Amino acid sequence: MVSTRLQLSALAGVVALTLAGCGSSGSDENKASAEDSGSNTIEVEDNSGKQTVANPPESVVATDNRTFETLDTWGIELSAGAVSLMPDDLSYTKDDSILDLGSHREPDLEKVVEAKPDLIINGQRFSQYHDDLAKLAPDATILELDPRDDEPFDDELKRQTTVLGEVFGKQDEAKKLIEDFDASIERARSAYDENDKAMGLITSAGDIGYSAPSVGRTVGPVFDILDLNPALEVEESSEDHQGDDVSVEAIADSNPDLMLVMDRDASFAPEDRDEGSAPAAEVLEDSEALKDVPAIKDDKIVYFPEDTYLNEGIQTYTEFFNSFADKLEGK
Repeated sequence: MVSTRLQLSALAGVVALTLAGCGSSGSDENKASAEDSGSNTIEVEDNSGKQTVANPPESVVATDNRTFETLDTWGIELSAGAVSLMPDDLSYTKDDSILDLGSHREPDLEKVVEAKPDLIINGQRFSQYHDDLAKLAPDATILELDPRDDEPFDDELKRQTTVLGEVFGKQDEAKKLIEDFDASIERARSAYDENDKAMGLITSAGDIGYSAPSVGRTVGPVFDILDLNPALEVEESSEDHQGDDVSVEAIADSNPDLMLVMDRDASFAPEDRDEGSAPAAEVLEDSEALKDVPAIKDDKIVYFPEDTYLNEGIQTYTEFFNSFADKLEGK
């Protein structure tokens, strides 16, 4: 009887070990399969929610101005993009292998078909073409990371950079861009005297446009980020890319201590500029009506980088905030 029980116990042990071995093998196979599958895609979140992106993407199309410099700096190859909207100093503008989708006013979206993308980074001026791009490239993931209106602008620039870092395996590089951006903001905040009244302006074709605090896609957000004291507030301000109409008399009467100025025309080659265009410094600093304005008398005008109108990403703002600090620190 004892012998029989021992035999049965031994047999049960063998069966158990065999089953355990089978279970372990199956588990390992499933794990390996999951890892292999996971290596082919990653999941990120954009303005529309969770998106599955090829890892790594094999054919990338980019139309969002805020992303161009980041992608170029990271050495990301493009199969197609809005090259016509890129600053001349980006390497993409000299790469004839990149299919140019043109500008948002006259886009050549059919070239997306030729590019056969698995990833399209869309936004900014091309955001209106999302559905068209989806039809032309049904197998591509379309990421849109434009700053959302209900979120702080600086946080949105950092979110965009972080997601791009995840997509292209450039997490360390993204972290460095964000650290530099945060440091530039801290410098600018420390340099600013809260008693100084600031005004945002955009010059275009020799005209001066008013950029209201918090409004618009370039100058306005700076007021919120740095908590600037506005010299002038106008009801029903618009987000027009040339700013709202304002007279030099209104600017003079508001007596700003500080001016933040974007020269819209500076982003374009001289032959592509609107008739009557002139450098922002000439338009403002040579104006007889503005000669007694504190910002001009005290040389406290901070100009955005020349390519800002076409290059509105995190690096552009980092450069601007450092220029802002340099100006107010007297450097």
